[in-house]
Amino acid sequence: MRNFILLLLLFVGTTSVAQSELLAKNYFDKGAYEKAISLYEKLYKESPHKTAFLDNLVESYQQLEQFDKAEKALIEKLEGRRFQPQYYINLGYNYALQNQDSLAQINYKQALEEINIKPNYATIIAKRFEDYSLLDEAILAFEKGMELNPNLNANMQLARIYGEQGKIELMFTKYIDLIETRPNYKSIAQRNFSLYVTEDPQNEANGILRRILLKKLQENPDVLYNELLSWMFIQQKDFKKAFTQEKAIYKRTEEDLGGISDLALIALADRDYENAAAIINFVIENSATPEAQLQGYQYLMKIKLATAKEEDYPEIETQFQQLLTQYGSGSKTYLLQIDYNHFLAFQAKKSETAIENLKALANEKLSAYQEARVKMELADILVFEEKFNRALIYYTQIQKKIQSDVLAQEARFKVARTSYFKGDFVWAKTQLDVLRKSASQLIANDAIELSLMIHDNTQEDSLHTALKKYATADLLALQNKDKQAIDVLSEILTNHKGEKIEDEALLKQGGLYEKIGDTKKAEANYLKLIDLFKEDILADDAYFRLANLYEYELQDPIKAKEYYEQIIFNFEDSIYFIEARKKYRMLRGDAIE
Repeated sequence: MRNFILLLLLFVGTTSVAQSELLAKNYFDKGAYEKAISLYEKLYKESPHKTAFLDNLVESYQQLEQFDKAEKALIEKLEGRRFQPQYYINLGYNYALQNQDSLAQINYKQALEEINIKPNYATIIAKRFEDYSLLDEAILAFEKGMELNPNLNANMQLARIYGEQGKIELMFTKYIDLIETRPNYKSIAQRNFSLYVTEDPQNEANGILRRILLKKLQENPDVLYNELLSWMFIQQKDFKKAFTQEKAIYKRTEEDLGGISDLALIALADRDYENAAAIINFVIENSATPEAQLQGYQYLMKIKLATAKEEDYPEIETQFQQLLTQYGSGSKTYLLQIDYNHFLAFQAKKSETAIENLKALANEKLSAYQEARVKMELADILVFEEKFNRALIYYTQIQKKIQSDVLAQEARFKVARTSYFKGDFVWAKTQLDVLRKSASQLIANDAIELSLMIHDNTQEDSLHTALKKYATADLLALQNKDKQAIDVLSEILTNHKGEKIEDEALLKQGGLYEKIGDTKKAEANYLKLIDLFKEDILADDAYFRLANLYEYELQDPIKAKEYYEQIIFNFEDSIYFIEARKKYRMLRGDAIE
């Protein structure tokens, strides 16, 4: 019984202290400093080892200009049994608040002096200097600690402080010093570099980083500096210079071609086909296996397809056939065969040949995933040919074949889209609503977008007249019949003015005008959409496309900046927000931030 009473009293006491602590912090946060002081004085007296109590008590005194009380508490702490040298900084700051700068400096210097006595104090002292924005003193503390304690690596902290001070060269240097000894921090350093390095090679930060790395490379030819230079040139989209660095890395390490292959894919994604082709040819020439060479040739064919004119198609078809003769037409080349048959169907107008080829390939000894990929291409071609029911059979087979894969979700989306093309909008929407929570964000976004469009355009029009026309235009665009699609959309804009479909039609038609190179008509469409529907869901799409049009096609950076700015200030939730902010800052010619 006695033990129970003791435990009960202990519990009550502990609970009371916790409640007092919460109440004191609440008063402190709200600026009720007198009430906070009355509680913190008691709490600190009962628990002098809890530095948070002292810190908040001292700050409360200072807020009420009770500097003498703050000074007394801090001196007692410094003269107490548990010595903590960072409180010299608190004491110095207390003098600084009273404009007693000489006394403040004496205490700051005393804090730094304690590092000479015990180097392990460096981090806690530096952190306390940072708390009071005494960044120069924080730097001195870290540097003194590193000098006296070889095991202390504060380069990351120093880099961060130099960044806050705007001392970009010192910041870059400290990050590089960090990854020289700790290579696993390279991605963190690059993430911080990206806050300053831009696409513009004339940007001040780019020039500073380039000079540092080139100097480092001259003094010590370590591949680390080549890797960082390559990364920087990639940010600038200067893939030729990045390739030079990657070749240097490859020659020194004589390891795999992974870095060069990755660079090829980046250049390819950025549509720098000339440099991508040069990089891929290097990969082919230096590949150790036929599989790697085949992949290189496949990427080269993608470049040729992306840059081809109709008169080039016979030569491209011959090149595909030569590669399939060289590497075979079985499962090992199934991706190349998919590309070949996609070309036959969508560009060379030989859909029947492509369909027969893919049916034969589907009967080869393929993995479940490979078979699904082949059938996906086959179904896509059947949709292209408006053979919807046959396409639906293949899409359904894919869902059953690889149920847990993202490809199955893509197939389900295409089932919904095919139903939409057929005019079966109710069934299409049912399928799309299931995909709203897809593991693939891209599929989920596409599903939500199409579902909302169907919903919006089937509420008021029970015959779905406008939506059927729009679905027809969508299909014509898929079939690369751009001018026919534009004509159907013009009919919608003429006969269904004021209906919900109008903004969709304006945006879709604007994109098709861009595709055929009629930028003035595209501009007119986007401007009209903004004028009529500036509060609607597609407004940010129009602003972003218009900004891109002015930046890249119409060569009007002032107007581009204006429309990017609209997204920044009026569409914070837009998927274009981050890219718009980046473009806006670049066009504004921002200095380093």
